[in-house]
Amino acid sequence: MFIQTETTPNPATLKFLPGQVVMDMGTADFREPQEAAAKSPLAARLFEVHGVKGVFFGYDFVTVTKDDALEWPHMKPAVLAAIMEHFMAGAPVMAEQQDGAAPAADEEFFDAGDESIVATIKELIETRVRPAVAQDGGDITFQGYRDGVVFLHMKGACAGCPSSTATLKHGIQNLLRHFIPEVEQVEAV
Repeated sequence: MFIQTETTPNPATLKFLPGQVVMDMGTADFREPQEAAAKSPLAARLFEVHGVKGVFFGYDFVTVTKDDALEWPHMKPAVLAAIMEHFMAGAPVMAEQQDGAAPAADEEFFDAGDESIVATIKELIETRVRPAVAQDGGDITFQGYRDGVVFLHMKGACAGCPSSTATLKHGIQNLLRHFIPEVEQVEAV
């Protein structure tokens, strides 16, 4: 098994491409080892690597965020080994849901009168923003809309990235304002 790695705009995060599907539906973001242990055998294994502070799964990639005090040349071999061992063993990426319930998601918020604006915002995020952000090892999802402000949830390499503010303000905000005059600004939650 050959795993490619790519840098991301966030120097604390690397993108690992195992050459196979990681998450066939949706994404998963882990910031705590306890949450990872309960929900994902692969994320739990990655948190066992000294210095791992975050794990994110996309369709065909894994991004790992490290502690700023450590360097990638020291951590990368252990992360690669953990990913390789996991996939070679044929273990599942996510643990099965015990109760059959879907994973809980942060609840969206917006006024009922803004449904058409929110539908357009979601379509633009889905078709124009998310594919570009996924190339950098992250994800951005709609959280809410209120009084001209769009609230987005940043995940993976985007969370804590030094350039994320520029991405939000100059990229996404300008895109949304161009197509939706009601949008005044974009904020991360």
